[in-house]
Amino acid sequence: MHPYQLEFIELARRCDVLRFGEFTLKSGRISPYFFNAGAFASGAALAALGRCYAQCIAASGIAFDVLLGPAYKGIPLAAATAIALADRHGMDVPFAYNRKEAKNHGEGGTLVGAALRGRVLVIDDVITAGTAVREVIGMIESNGATLAGVAIGLDRQERGSGERSAIQEIEAEHGIPVLSIIDMSHIIDYLASAAGDDQADALVAMRAYRARYGI
Repeated sequence: MHPYQLEFIELARRCDVLRFGEFTLKSGRISPYFFNAGAFASGAALAALGRCYAQCIAASGIAFDVLLGPAYKGIPLAAATAIALADRHGMDVPFAYNRKEAKNHGEGGTLVGAALRGRVLVIDDVITAGTAVREVIGMIESNGATLAGVAIGLDRQERGSGERSAIQEIEAEHGIPVLSIIDMSHIIDYLASAAGDDQADALVAMRAYRARYGI
């Protein structure tokens, strides 16, 4: 595990973003963990989060021209990532975000910030069913741009209705990479290296969940 990945997990634990227990997902599955990126709710947390995204993107070597943060959670993520790319990696990248509803006065439209041109890298928290990503792809293409890839915080590495995950389906359907700071295996490795009975119980539950639903 890279240092930025461990930093991300520890940050998620401190901010109560990553929790262990029993959580009912929209799919009806009972998950032993829950990830709520909305709980990254302070300046320091957002700055650290941006650094983790930026490191993941820089390490991947992916080529892109614009960052796009889908409303709503993707907006602060894209902004924080753009700042970190400039401060830490010497990459001054334009970014944009969309409104949920079109504005019919002033500059109008649904997009705010940079124009969507060239290769667009989407920044978001997680991909569950892939519906939101497909909506964003339509917006990118309608502006004459192309999707370079998607960067997310967590890949649950979990099957959907078939044998593939939503992420694998998006990668295959659109021929683009989906980058993730961490995935379920990183969380399991983190728990395996941690001490304490509570961590041991979470580790057993996580391994059982992966055996049942993992890709």
